[in-house]
Amino acid sequence: MDIKELIKARHSVRQFTEKSIEVEKREVLNKLAEEFNEESGLKIQIIYDDPECFQTLLATYGRFKNVVNYIALVGDKNLENLEEKCGYYGQQLVLKAQDMNLNTCWVGGTYGKGKCKADKEKGDKIVCVIALGYGDNDGIKHKSKPVTKLCNISEEDMPTWFKNGMVAAMMAPTALNQQKFFVSLVDDEVIITAQKGPFTKVDLGIVKYNFEAVTGRKINN
Repeated sequence: MDIKELIKARHSVRQFTEKSIEVEKREVLNKLAEEFNEESGLKIQIIYDDPECFQTLLATYGRFKNVVNYIALVGDKNLENLEEKCGYYGQQLVLKAQDMNLNTCWVGGTYGKGKCKADKEKGDKIVCVIALGYGDNDGIKHKSKPVTKLCNISEEDMPTWFKNGMVAAMMAPTALNQQKFFVSLVDDEVIITAQKGPFTKVDLGIVKYNFEAVTGRKINN
């Protein structure tokens, strides 16, 4: 699949089968995580075969089942744009997983933080985790706000490349599916901002990556 197809095909999945992730796929994801850590200063870790992190009342409330693998998005609390970076690089791992027929779900609060097996040094923060594995299903498409509510350009005035980017942005997973972001096109420069709220800076990183990946345009704000 190309990147547009991957973004379109990927949906949140909370119930997983007991099928183990193959060694070859683990190696691919681990190598990618190492590269992202080197590039970003993050401390992303992928934990396999650990049922404890999601054996909590919170996880039950979140309707999770058979989650034994997860990506822990970790970084120094003082790292610049920590949460946004977690979204930006985490989304790349999510789409790589999708490309290997694995399913994922971004998880902000409904897991056992105290049971997370990720290594943390003093000053580190687990921003969120991403459930990972073979899903019971492929998930369903989430509802989206109209594109005109998410950007400053009317549909009829949108350049094709910008419209493609907006479609990718609209498909980005966001906390509680609230889509608290806004995309502006100003003098041919794209500016994406986040509103206030839980995990909206993580969402911002996810949206930025989707937009960049589809349009090939780097967003510098």
